[in-house]
Parts: sequence; structure tokens; C-alpha cells
Amino acid sequence: MSIQYILELIGTVVFAMSGALAVSEKDKEQDWFGAGFTGFVTAIGGGSLRDIMLGSYPLVWIQDVTVLYTIIAAIICSGLFYKWLLQLRRTFLLFDTLGISIFTIVGMEKALSLGASPEIAAIMGMFSAVMGGVIRDILTNEVPVLFRQEIYASACLMGASFYLALEYLEVSRNVNFIASVLLIIFIRLIAVRYNLSLPKFNRLH
Repeated sequence: MSIQYILELIGTVVFAMSGALAVSEKDKEQDWFGAGFTGFVTAIGGGSLRDIMLGSYPLVWIQDVTVLYTIIAAIICSGLFYKWLLQLRRTFLLFDTLGISIFTIVGMEKALSLGASPEIAAIMGMFSAVMGGVIRDILTNEVPVLFRQEIYASACLMGASFYLALEYLEVSRNVNFIASVLLIIFIRLIAVRYNLSLPKFNRLH
């Protein structure tokens, strides 16, 4: 079992939990199916979109049943311990940040392994990271985080670009992976802490 595979499962867990917790936080009366469905599509949405765009079939969660069992286990844990999880300070933010950080780099590495150019691989890494969250927000009737005044997808692109730069400098893969993931986490948390955002589109004129 490779390190990349383990990290992808970890990313799947945190995204599934973020989806299920989002439903529990939004609607206290939501049933298990609703929470489970939201957690499921949050976990597989970004990676599935990436693989479809890259023409990589079968999709990961269809090819590997372990991914499906991992999602189910994460959703069950979220349901059993959701009161405790929601009481933790900024649990949802931390889960989401960890998820996008891991999925950005894992998604980009997969795109590179399939022969995509570095520029396209960086975009595919971003898609892997953010699209599950976009679907989650739509299902929970929230404005997708991608369209809020937050540094979100841009943090993923910065982390992906940093990874490519370190790869060009021939930094070892494991060090590169960890450093790039930590950079995305740092950018995202600092942006939230200090309410940082990119310039508004209509203010560029």
C-alpha cells in the first residue's frame, strides 16, 4: 500500500466527514441517508470530475471498493460522534482545509502520471480539491465556498505551483508532498484568520 494511496484515503475520510457534518450542522433533523449521500458526493465529487476530464476509467471509487468502505466508515463515525466533532473549534474548517490540501497534490500527481502538462495538472489538482466542496455547499443550500470572498481555490493553485517548482528543483517527492500540503494549509488558515481575499473583479477596472 503506497503512501499516496494512504493519503488519498485520508483525504477521502476528511471530505466525507466534512460533507456529513455540514448536513448535521445545517439541519439537526436530517436523516442518515441525507447526511450519507452528501458525505459520499463530497468525497468522490472532485476526484471523479478529474478522472472524467482526464479520461481515466474506471473511476477510482468504482475500481477500488476500499474507497467506498472508507467513505461509509467516515460517515458512520461522523454520525456517532457528530456532537463531539462539532464542539471542537473550527472542526469543519480544519477538515475541509486538510481535505483540499491532500486532494490538490494527489490529484495533480495523478494528472502528471497520466501525461498531463504541468499547467493542466495544477488545474486538475485544484478541481480534485474544490469541486467536492462545491457540490456539498449546493446540496446544503449554501453559497459555494468557491464563490465567497475567501482564498480557497487560489490556495490550491499556489500549493500546486509550489509543488511543481520544487519538483523542477529535484526536491525529493516525499519532502515536496509534505511541504506543498503544509503550504496550502498555511495559506488557507491565515486567509481565514485575517479575513484575506483576492481583489474584487469589478475593482480591477
